[in-house]
Amino acid sequence: MTDQHPITPTPKLVQEWASEFYGAAVLAPGEAMIAIATEAARWGADQELEACCEWMADETPTNYINALRTGRRPLPSMKEQALDDLYLILAYVPEAVRGGEGENIRRALEQLKDD
Repeated sequence: MTDQHPITPTPKLVQEWASEFYGAAVLAPGEAMIAIATEAARWGADQELEACCEWMADETPTNYINALRTGRRPLPSMKEQALDDLYLILAYVPEAVRGGEGENIRRALEQLKDD
């Protein structure tokens, strides 16, 4: 394969994603590859969305373009962000959460309404 697709992430960007997942370790098959593939898919979709927004910019009101971005890339709720943070804490610093506190926090967060 000699031709590179125009929205192929750079090796540096892939390494950054690997570092985020592993904390700078070497890639391994399995879960890490899924995480990196997911990041690559998001990155590619973001590149496509921005290209569409640029293409529309000359003829389309800015508020429509902003609505498109917001509709296609909604921000996670505070609840989703808190759960993601908790999973990171439990994965990387399990000794910081002893005696079931992490599980109690997770259950409490899941009971909250999404904002």
